[in-house]
Amino acid sequence: MTAQTIATAAVTDEDKAAIAALPQRVVEAWAAHDADAFANVFTPDGTMIIPGHFQKGRDAIRAFLTQAFQGAFKGTRVTGTPVDLRFANAESGILITQGGILAPGETEPSAERAVHASWVVIKREGQWYLAAYQNSPRHAA
Repeated sequence: MTAQTIATAAVTDEDKAAIAALPQRVVEAWAAHDADAFANVFTPDGTMIIPGHFQKGRDAIRAFLTQAFQGAFKGTRVTGTPVDLRFANAESGILITQGGILAPGETEPSAERAVHASWVVIKREGQWYLAAYQNSPRHAA
């Protein structure tokens, strides 16, 4: 048995469902323009990297989104669908999603707002959190 097989064997279906639910929690928090709910998906020291922005820690993520929901992200929604999930061990893994920011009235992100994203997920005290998030454009510039 390889180390990857052992790590995956220790991950339950409940863990997989909780990780797959993280993007939905982000989608719901964004739709409500709830910076607190969005930041609480992250670990206390989690990082978020999106084009032009780097935020470290829940407080910084919360502060950034509080302002962004009043400015550049006002009226927007996001979408994110898991496309790959793999584990380093029973308490950490990587989730890959595709999605993006939806302008008012859109059901799919435009090419300039469509992204692939990497989510580093970790389990702490029985809960799955986002330790690091980074996205990049899905289409060539």
